[in-house]
Parts: sequence; C-alpha cells; structure tokens
Amino acid sequence: MDFKVGVGKSDFEELRESGNYYVDKTQLLYELVNDTDNKVTLFTRPRRFGKTLMMSMMENFFSIRKESRDIFEGLAISEHSAFCQEWMNQYPVLFLSFKDVEAETFDGAYRMLLMKLADFCKGLTSVFEDGAVDQDDRCIFERLKSRRAGEEEVKNSVKTIMRMMNAVYGKKVILLIDEYDVPLSKASEKDNAGNGYYSKMLDIIKSIMSTTLKDNEFLQFAVITGCLRIAKESIFTGTNNFASYSVLDEDFSSYFGFTGDEVDAILAAADRKDKAAVIKEWYDGYVFGNSLIYCPWDVINYLSALKKRRDAKPKNYWKNTSHNGILLTFVKRTDFDVAGKFEKLLNDEVIVQTISDELTYDTLHSTEDNLWSVLLMTGYITKADPAEEGETVSLKIPNKEIASIFQDSVVRYFTETVNTGTIMELLESLWQKDEVRSGEILSGLLWDTISYNDYHEDYYHAFLAGVFVGRGYEVESNKEKGLGRPDIFLKDRKNRRAIIIEAKKAEKEAEMARDCDKAIKQITDEKYADGLYGYDQVLCYGVAFFQKQAMVKLLK
Repeated sequence: MDFKVGVGKSDFEELRESGNYYVDKTQLLYELVNDTDNKVTLFTRPRRFGKTLMMSMMENFFSIRKESRDIFEGLAISEHSAFCQEWMNQYPVLFLSFKDVEAETFDGAYRMLLMKLADFCKGLTSVFEDGAVDQDDRCIFERLKSRRAGEEEVKNSVKTIMRMMNAVYGKKVILLIDEYDVPLSKASEKDNAGNGYYSKMLDIIKSIMSTTLKDNEFLQFAVITGCLRIAKESIFTGTNNFASYSVLDEDFSSYFGFTGDEVDAILAAADRKDKAAVIKEWYDGYVFGNSLIYCPWDVINYLSALKKRRDAKPKNYWKNTSHNGILLTFVKRTDFDVAGKFEKLLNDEVIVQTISDELTYDTLHSTEDNLWSVLLMTGYITKADPAEEGETVSLKIPNKEIASIFQDSVVRYFTETVNTGTIMELLESLWQKDEVRSGEILSGLLWDTISYNDYHEDYYHAFLAGVFVGRGYEVESNKEKGLGRPDIFLKDRKNRRAIIIEAKKAEKEAEMARDCDKAIKQITDEKYADGLYGYDQVLCYGVAFFQKQAMVKLLK
C-alpha cells in the first residue's frame, strides 16, 4: 500500500519531505500565539506522546533560518494566511534538548550538559560570523563550543546565545527547550539509589532557566516540554507570565497524542479499519483534559507492523522506551498501604485519589499522593472521567498495554522480595507430600502479593511460576509434556526427582477440593508424567485457588 509511517521520526521537516503520514497538529501554532499571551509555556505529557515532534514543528515554522512554506502546505495552519505571513520563518529560534543529560554521577551528567551545549553551538557557528556580535560574547561562545566554559558561563549560556542571535537578526528570539526535566529526573533517581546529586543539578538547571526566562529582553516567548511540572518556586522562580498545561488541563489537550477521529483517519488511509477495536483496546484510554487520547508511539509502531503483516498482533511498545521503576517504588513502600489500590486498578476498577500537577523531584516520594500524581503525569494511570474536576479524581489504568506493565512489575516485585526461607519450606513440604502445609504456605504467599486479572486462571499460573523460578531448580511453565501442557514442571536433576503441578481456579470456596481432583484427573488423562525417564520420583499435584486461598492434593 502507499501509506507510509516512520517509527521514531521526530524531525518535522524530514517527516514531511519523506512523505510519511502526518497527523496535523499545526493548529496549535495559531492557538499558542493568537489565543494566549504567555511569555513562557510549559507542556507536560508522558514520554512518547509527540512532544519532540511538536517542538520540531514549531522550530520549522518560526525559524528565520528556514524556508518552510512547502512543508506546511495543505496543513491546518496554512489556512491562517495573515498569521503565516507575520510569523512563518520570521524569528530567530533556539531549539535545545536536555534529553541525554544524565549519568551515574554529577560530573558525568555535567559533562553531558557541556557536550549538548557544544553540539548546539556548533550548529550556530556560521550565524555568528557577523561582526555585530559582541566580542566578549563571541569568546564565551567559543568556550561553550569547545567545552571549556566555566560554570557561571554555562548557567548564562542560553541567554548569551540569545543575545548574540538578537545582535545578528535584530529581533527577539523564540526559545524551545525539550525534555527540560530529564537532568533532574535522573539526578533524583540517583538520590534514591544513594548516589545523589539532585541539589547540584537543580542549581545548574534552575540558573539556566532563571537567566533565560526572567526579565530577558531578548526573549520573544519560550515553549518548554517535559514529563512533570516542577513547582514554580523550585525552578521557575520569578518567571513572569508563565503558563503550564498538564494532562489535567483542557487547553491544548488534543495536541499531544492522537484523538479517536485521527486514529480512524489513519486506519482508513492505511486500509486497516478492521484493526480499530484492537488498537482501541491496547493503546487508547488516556484522558488529557477533556480529550480522549491514544498513545501515538504505539499506534505508529503497530501500523508499521501491520504494513508488513496484516495479521500482526498488538504488543507492548511503550514499556521498552524507558524503565518502569516508579511502579516498583510504589509496591516496595512498606509505609504506604497501596496493595489494595493496585489490586483494584489491575482488576479494571477505579480508585479515588488526591493528585497535584505541581511537584518537586526531591519530594516526589515523600507522600503517597505525590506518587499517585507522578503515575498520572507519566501515563501509567489516567482520569476515569474526563468531566471530573478538582484535586480529588477517579483514576484507572488506561489500556491493555499499561495493564501488562503493571502485571510485569507486580510479578517482578513478588519474585524479588518473597522470603526465600518460605519458598524452601514450600518446596520441602511438596517433596515430603505434605498437602496441608503446602496449601497453607501458598495461601500465605497469595496474601503477601498483589492479585490481578480478577483472580483469573492466568494470574495463578504466573503466580506459581514466580514462586519457583530462581530457586535452584529447572522450571518449565506450559511446556509440551505427554499429550498436553502442565502448568508447572519442576525438575531436580541432582536428586533425580520432579514435580508436576496443574492449577485450577475455583468459582467457589466449596468447590476447591473438586477442582483439585479435576486437575489430578487432567494430569492422568493427558499423561503429563509419561516420558520422564531416569527420574526416581515424580510427584503430581492438583492445586485449586479461590481468591487468596490455595488447596493442594497429591496424585496417589
């Protein structure tokens, strides 16, 4: 088919010139300039929702160093002819990203910042050949370009370059800063790991922002993006005419991510309208302001797969774009009683929580409300009701993709933290054929973990696999044996013995014994133990689960 999508393309000019499908978000330009009077605008959205592409689009539209009429031809903004004449390619633009400013130590992160600034300056070398540039500024620029600038020069670097741009073009500068909070986010993570440098990095980034945004006579306006809004008193102190738009705000709510109508149009263009339901199930469900939004990263990745294979199955594309440590931070907090809330979320229920979109990274983990707020702002949960307003809102997991990330984190937490002594006691009781004690230990383990899928059978299978993996035995789950597939096959080669477990989910507590018998019958009928030559002992168990209770029976 002629339909083209480019996975990972965040350069607007490249995207348009290559003929890739573009979901038109250019109306934002008109609303941003014509409908607001913001000196500084901060957009916060989860990762992979199109922030960088949006900033690249802005750079291409406003930059005096570009000729962009062709790549905006036919897009929504071109209908505003007077606006385009006044603003398109009429202003010097500085577009800077802090995306990769991270490291294990402050020195490492600071070196990354110096490299970012140096690369940024190299791209402007030809601009400053004009004699209008102040000689002292030129010297600072050369030191920035060669990574020899002092700390104070780094703190004033962006304003210095803006002053130089103003001298060359005789116009104020439009400033675009992408991923402004990455350096602080990474520094905060290292603080939590005991290698803290948050306060040092905050001093650097706060100084850059303050000198650039506060009373800067060379600034036309600034647009900044990130995942979280850092409290104004923490980093934007003294910045006048400052406006912030998070996932809670109605204004600009449909410009990051895809709306339902936009996804329908993409599917029609791609001749894949038959995939609408599955895309909605996996990648829809986010509520930004009053808009219902799909994750664009996922939609584009899945459409790319569908172009190659019409029967391609949806999968989790989002989880591989960054680590999901914030979820583990939650479940590991023994001082927060969040297990019940996680179980509700994982079972398609809603929770009610007080949230805030104004946080500081050094206090993110200080309260439970803060952590729920972070999960909301970073896309792991979303508002359940678009019309709901106020600080106390109903929250849910947005879609199947994010639910799978939650499930993976829960399983990982369980396997990492379950008491090894308890597992060894369980194994010993199974080898000793102690059905009652084995059932008691399994029930205790169920109470200590978080349940999901409303206690579906798949949950119990994952639970059992998590119990036994990494305990010194060879563990197979749902592998082919005999005529069927046992849920758990545990091999102790050293002692030439094995355990086969078939699990059932009981509908009622009173039916657990019956379901144990059904599991044992399945082991026998499907001949799961056949072909296990060389083992002196093979024990077969039927296990029945009802909510957080377990019953164990031995095939005799």
